[in-house]
Amino acid sequence: MVICEFCLHMRDDGDCAFGLRLPKGMSCREFEPGIEKFCSNPNDFVSAAQILQMANYFGVKGTELKKVTAMVTIEARSRQAKPLTPVLDGPSE
Repeated sequence: MVICEFCLHMRDDGDCAFGLRLPKGMSCREFEPGIEKFCSNPNDFVSAAQILQMANYFGVKGTELKKVTAMVTIEARSRQAKPLTPVLDGPSE
């Protein structure tokens, strides 16, 4: 596992959008985390603590962990401001 798997700069072909070599560890100066990299389905996001626990489990630390913390704080605040509305399968009676 590399930090790039949680970064928005990782392209579909597995290369860095900035042309950087993929790091062997969990650090990169250009790391920009994306919530969609942690939760493939946006409705899977439960709390900031959930994502931080995942980041810690995968070995994210230091500056990269601070960036993850900032990202999940923003995500949690935005979800509090506008809660997700459930999609109904059909007309309700």
